[in-house]
Amino acid sequence: MNGVSQPGSELFDSLRLELRRGCLVLAVLAQLRAEHYGYTLRKALAEAGLAIEESTLYPLLRRLETQGLLTSEWREEEKRNKRFYRLSAEGQRIYRLLLAEWNGINESVNRVIGNANATGAAAGETR
Repeated sequence: MNGVSQPGSELFDSLRLELRRGCLVLAVLAQLRAEHYGYTLRKALAEAGLAIEESTLYPLLRRLETQGLLTSEWREEEKRNKRFYRLSAEGQRIYRLLLAEWNGINESVNRVIGNANATGAAAGETR
């Protein structure tokens, strides 16, 4: 390999970021079936293997709220004001639709990968 597609390369990082973007929306919607504020949401996502920077999360939350998928409210907790988010009724509906779409895409991609691996193995391809 020429190093262009190695982890840490600009091309790989760009493609990885593109792949993660759509996944993060679904993951955030899934987590917000239960109420969270920003820090606990970031922590829950990180514990599930999807670390997300504040500079990515908060604009995403604002966008999802503007789109009507989230509701939020400010409350005082531990003597600090915190903004709590959860799915709106429309957010719940969209989450279910996106999850079904995700599952369908995932199954299709797995079939394609499986077929490609089987074809490569049959042709004697080495990795």
